[in-house]
Amino acid sequence: MSDNLTTLQRHKNMAAIHSKGTKPEVLVRKYLWKNGFRYRLNSSRLPGHPDIVLRKYRTCIFINGCFWHGHNDCKYFRLPKSNVEFWRQKIKRNVERDKEEQQLLAKMGWHCITIWECKLKPRERDKTLESLTYTLNHIYLQDHTVKYERPEVENDTSIAAEPNEFYNKQVFTNNKE
Repeated sequence: MSDNLTTLQRHKNMAAIHSKGTKPEVLVRKYLWKNGFRYRLNSSRLPGHPDIVLRKYRTCIFINGCFWHGHNDCKYFRLPKSNVEFWRQKIKRNVERDKEEQQLLAKMGWHCITIWECKLKPRERDKTLESLTYTLNHIYLQDHTVKYERPEVENDTSIAAEPNEFYNKQVFTNNKE
């Protein structure tokens, strides 16, 4: 299929595509808000300016367009027929930058979740969003594991009301919801 637009029209079309507030991003944001997750948008303090940052969960969510981020084996990712080398290099650099930024975030102690645009299409949307909720809850519970040490003093009166089995365990989970 040939391109029906001139080079100038195609340039204006591609330049008009925004990186913030896209439809897939808004879908995820509405879902998270409706389900009680509170977040910040496009944090400039973090590498890569993640689309959504959930500080409580120490998690960054990147919502990637299949074309711009080179989603392998996806029907929505196809290199343009014109200026092929330019697009190949541009998308390759986007993929490399995504990896670098996520590695930096991981070194800083952040979890990174990437949601692909194709996974938010109507057929797969519910499954994707449910797995996002599951993952966030799992991260929260895993990160909020608190280790309690047995008191040094055997006759500590501040813990006298608790049963002895309570203090024999070495690790407890924090049950805050």
